[in-house]
Amino acid sequence: MTVKRRNGWIIGGVAAGILVVVVAAVSGGVLDGLLKKSPAEIGKAAGVVETANAVKIPLKALDSGKALFLLLESDGRQFYYFALKSRDGAYRAALDACDVCFRTNRGYRQEGDLMVCNNCGQTFPSNRIGEIKGGCNPHPLARAIEGPYLVIGKADIQSKDYFALKRS
Repeated sequence: MTVKRRNGWIIGGVAAGILVVVVAAVSGGVLDGLLKKSPAEIGKAAGVVETANAVKIPLKALDSGKALFLLLESDGRQFYYFALKSRDGAYRAALDACDVCFRTNRGYRQEGDLMVCNNCGQTFPSNRIGEIKGGCNPHPLARAIEGPYLVIGKADIQSKDYFALKRS
């Protein structure tokens, strides 16, 4: 075997090894933490607009049915909330916290048509978000549709003292 041929095999083997590691990391979710956008980045990418008194979320950003997890920063505090379009076609919004588990500051995640509490595992159908309050239900937010936006008052997002701790 010539030196050139042997070096070619070595370079090819190293490249194949790197490719296998990258594919395994991506498919195993190892890079999710590195590639995951912050709520502020998600809001900016979705076209969320903040005014002095309200947050305006483009309806088109919710049409996929996937919850949009957002962050309102005010007076050095962080308030987490989410909005989504449920299967019944309604636009909904809630704090990313509930009356029971808010102290853990872990919020919810979406699995299909369900919102799942990251602390206790309780599940909530999306068509009930923003309708039912109390217990482990996501705390509903008052909202209105104004033109192409779902509008939520900042005072409503800041109405509960659920977010004393910063999320990691």
